[in-house]
Amino acid sequence: MHRDPLTDRDRGPAPRPDGLAPRPDEVDPAVLAALLARHGWHRRGGARGRYARWTPPGELPGTSLLVPERRDFPDSADLLGEALLALARSAAPSAREVLTGLAMPSDEIRWWREVSESHGGTAAWPAQERLRAAARATLLAGALAARARAGYYGARHRRVAEASLERVLTGPSGAAADGHRLTVFVPVEDGRATTATLLRALYALRDAADYQRATGGMEAFDAAVAAGVSRELTEAVVALVQGTEGARIALAWSPAAGPPPGFSTRPEPVAFTPGDLPGLREAGARYVRDEPSVPVRVTGAVVRLGRAGPGGPGTVRLRVLAGADVARLRIVLDEDDYRIAGHAHLVGLPIRVSGRLESRGGFRRLSGAGGVTPVRVDDAERDRLLKSLQENLDFFEEACGEEACGEP
Repeated sequence: MHRDPLTDRDRGPAPRPDGLAPRPDEVDPAVLAALLARHGWHRRGGARGRYARWTPPGELPGTSLLVPERRDFPDSADLLGEALLALARSAAPSAREVLTGLAMPSDEIRWWREVSESHGGTAAWPAQERLRAAARATLLAGALAARARAGYYGARHRRVAEASLERVLTGPSGAAADGHRLTVFVPVEDGRATTATLLRALYALRDAADYQRATGGMEAFDAAVAAGVSRELTEAVVALVQGTEGARIALAWSPAAGPPPGFSTRPEPVAFTPGDLPGLREAGARYVRDEPSVPVRVTGAVVRLGRAGPGGPGTVRLRVLAGADVARLRIVLDEDDYRIAGHAHLVGLPIRVSGRLESRGGFRRLSGAGGVTPVRVDDAERDRLLKSLQENLDFFEEACGEEACGEP
């Protein structure tokens, strides 16, 4: 998750130079008003149907915005420009959040961690780091579920899911948050599937936790996989709740895009408490235990080899090119297949191998591997693979111990 450029306040009088503030002609007054209301700004009168005056939460002195209600008034563009400039200069953290929502139409997700008392001072930094880690894990679980449904993903789909979160921004935390509140902006353009899937999954997880606490049964957790619940989501919620009196997650749709089909305009927050933790942990273990292995036929470039002696079976590490939604795989091959893999590695050719992708170890191992064959590639791809080999000659460890191929 990327730190929002709005986190660092401008201390001079000029508007922010980071490019996030939109131009007045790009701003819909209705969207601006909706964002101001969402972030706690107060309407203090104005001519109904023409413009409204808004003041920030906390009654910061000298700050107010005059916002037109439509763009068809002669002075609408001037008023919008002045409002954007005032937001850029404002010391209110909510002003940065409003500008972010204007510049990049985004769904907003908020996390709260309830603690018995504020620690303040140096304790706020580790508290915020824990919150950010839990929030990122929650978003990643949503991105994984948007890609495919599974009780346990391990390394599967992780590259694509992480790439989908590259444009996510975090809002300014501020000293008042004390590491226990966080806002994240997920762009509608490439993140709406993640936010919608995550919300549905959180509701399903809440229902499953309620059912387990009421009956002791785990069946609801099994059914919740279809809604996007996974080991990754249960772990994220456990990390969010652990050490608190409870935690909440709330989602607000982008006012520019509106809610997706089938969702309410204002979704209810989802809350979890320490009493949910035993059931969540048990469900996570159950997901790992029950997720089946997957038969695959993988194409990959050999990046490391190792075996205990000059003959016999050996272990190969593959950088996966096709056939499995993981980045790397560890494979144990018999002597003949190992020799073929070594020769392919030396001449810069990938190999193709069949086996079963095992959940044990996070889907990073291929069991029952065999049928290794070199794969022909075009000259450009072969040159690229050979260059990679030359840059990583230390990975070719024919005579080293098998531990050289251990997991990182």
